[in-house]
Amino acid sequence: MTNKPNSREAILDTASRLFFTQGYHATGLNQIIKDSDSPKGSLYYYFPKGKEELALTCINRTSEVVAQKLRYHIESNESSVDAMVDFIRGMAKDAVETSFKGVVPFSFWLAVETSCISDELRSACQSVFKDWQEVVMLRLMEEGVEEESAADKASIVISLFEGALLQTLTFRDERPLLAAAKMIPVLLG
Repeated sequence: MTNKPNSREAILDTASRLFFTQGYHATGLNQIIKDSDSPKGSLYYYFPKGKEELALTCINRTSEVVAQKLRYHIESNESSVDAMVDFIRGMAKDAVETSFKGVVPFSFWLAVETSCISDELRSACQSVFKDWQEVVMLRLMEEGVEEESAADKASIVISLFEGALLQTLTFRDERPLLAAAKMIPVLLG
């Protein structure tokens, strides 16, 4: 089988975009193949279990991209407050620079729609939120916050970020994310 060198990435990019814009149920494999300009055999070569495996890969890929950004900000700043403010402002900047098309709130299509499709997808979505929260929670604990309180604060921060990102994309305006960044010192201080 002759595949384009970037066939797998093209399929993942296209699937992620279509799952976000149309939803999981409304996105068919034939459309992903067509829009990614990939041979049908490529999709089944890389994702032999089909659409659910493709969605799981998109979930894990999205999770790691955001977790890497979170870790970068956590490691690059002197405090959890500064880290989260920078992270959220960075997402606002990314949203504007991509005309509100380059960032996707995880909860929008991944967690809400796919978690009721299968236990495997739901479990993957749970892991994503836990991983992101853990990055924030561990930093808070390093700063002396008790574990239970750190876990609660991390959960609230991730929820605030996801909600603000959803509003930013809906309104095509970075102000909800910027407002969320302003609230971080109140939540974590």
